[in-house]
Amino acid sequence: MKSRISTWIAAMTLFTALAIPVRLAAQEQSGTKEQKADLSASAQDRTATIVRFDVPGAGSGSGQGTFPFAISPVGTITGYYCDAVACHGFRRAPSGVFTRFDAPDAANGTYPVSINPAEAITGNYTDASNVNHGFLRARGGAIATFDVSGAGTGSGQGTFAANINPAGEVAGYYIDGNNVNHGFLRAPSGDIATFDAPGAGTGSGQGTLTTFTDDLNPAGALAGLYIDANGVNHGLVRAPDGAIATFDVPGAGTGSGQGTLTAGINPAGTISGNYFDANTASHGFLRDPDGAIIKYDVPGAGAGFRQGTVGASINPAGELASYYVDDGNVFHGYLRAPHGAITTFDVPGAGTGPFQGTFPFVNNPAGVVTGFYVDANNVSHGFLRIPCL
Repeated sequence: MKSRISTWIAAMTLFTALAIPVRLAAQEQSGTKEQKADLSASAQDRTATIVRFDVPGAGSGSGQGTFPFAISPVGTITGYYCDAVACHGFRRAPSGVFTRFDAPDAANGTYPVSINPAEAITGNYTDASNVNHGFLRARGGAIATFDVSGAGTGSGQGTFAANINPAGEVAGYYIDGNNVNHGFLRAPSGDIATFDAPGAGTGSGQGTLTTFTDDLNPAGALAGLYIDANGVNHGLVRAPDGAIATFDVPGAGTGSGQGTLTAGINPAGTISGNYFDANTASHGFLRDPDGAIIKYDVPGAGAGFRQGTVGASINPAGELASYYVDDGNVFHGYLRAPHGAITTFDVPGAGTGPFQGTFPFVNNPAGVVTGFYVDANNVSHGFLRIPCL
């Protein structure tokens, strides 16, 4: 389980059949573990209220805790929490009430990563053989599971649902029996279209992927990436009609593990993300619908291997929320306004050691941000940053 958390963090730093409905008995819990709101996050950010929270039942050991990944327009949050045995899904209402859930046959974990305005939730779960399967949870709690045809059935293979838009389309990727990645888009009817980007590699660990939470916009345009035969990352955008355009940010490195990674696409079609340069340091970028690219770095971001500015979620107004890694490998939150102004913040209680700190993941149309922070004991906790209007 701990390795799963490390994989998710690494994936975000580098930028990762017929559906049968099933009703689960969800547990409603009050927000008894909500922590007192802080009126400011740091000396850099005194314009917001931060609420910290833990899902009841979340573990308190290293690598355990609460991991929010997505937030709806009204402030409903989804993600997962991990105890000493496995990870489980949760839904946090704007009132602070938690609903905990597991997908059917989720012997080794349930991982929600995206929510739409109707509060349908998607993600993946891992069965007893460590094979991954997609799921779609309706607001009322009914869960449909699905597998993409061609998904592998070995350990670590399978279907990874990653994004859901207002229409109920689900985007993600699947890993086949040769450990190659392929993209997919699932219609509300359950029909699934698969796709591969031109130039995508066909070796183990290569191929086409979509990243998590908000890489599918309301029109059905999808942002993602592909990994070529040399292990280099490249950006892609798939239009609603299925046409795929690929791109590289100028200055992106051309070595294995380097290149361009996307992180989000908003309703206007603006794509956010990050690129790794020839030294494998990370920098942020924005790509407008016409293909013009703006590059940026957060002040204080490190310039070493896997340090720097990490790709950001982008909301309809063009505001970005993500994190940067300093020269001590500590993580810090940042917000980037549409005109380019950057605000940095740290959640009170976030650790200051390597790979600890603040990890914002997504912002909704109102500018409310959610994510998690890792404390000095390597335990993760959820947070909500609410702008003071």
